[in-house]
Amino acid sequence: MIITVGRQIGSGGHNIGKKLAEELGYKFYDMEILALAAEESGFDRKFFEKNDEKHGFFRSIFGGSVLTGAMMNYADSSASSLSQEGLFRFLSEAIQKAAGEDNCIFVGRCADYILRDFPNVVSVFVTADYEERVQAVMQRKEMTREQAEKHIREKEDSRASFYNYYTGKTWGHSASYDLCVNSSKLGQDKTVEYIKQFVANIAK
Repeated sequence: MIITVGRQIGSGGHNIGKKLAEELGYKFYDMEILALAAEESGFDRKFFEKNDEKHGFFRSIFGGSVLTGAMMNYADSSASSLSQEGLFRFLSEAIQKAAGEDNCIFVGRCADYILRDFPNVVSVFVTADYEERVQAVMQRKEMTREQAEKHIREKEDSRASFYNYYTGKTWGHSASYDLCVNSSKLGQDKTVEYIKQFVANIAK
């Protein structure tokens, strides 16, 4: 089984996905998938982290920055791959490779679309009430309310642009996922149980 988790900022999607993986005994990939993509591509992991879930990153990075040695070597051997699509391909290959090896839970990064042709994939989107999300970001990031609201707005705009561009679907829209759940209604622990039951019924 493969479970993909899309999430709003401050919704607890990462924690829910991680706890779900622990209880089910599945491999868990959030930022971890960036390390795999870096290993597969030869690019520095920091490059993937800096541009995580952003559309248009190559324009901003290569437009005015110095390439690392690894990037220069890769550019010399395969310049045609230095594009948004090239980086997304590395990410896709890393996700597909991991999904082919074990039961997994992937958080974000268009995994639901990348694994669309794999059997037994369940896509989930986690949302939460706005005020709760703002408070969560304020606490986690030690931000003022104004800073937290700006952070949410900018990060979600970036995620939506990235997801919509590569999938042709709409980020956060119920039609894009098998299950959408508001973690504010149940709390994170019961949301994990709810998703477990949903997945178990599909797996029967």
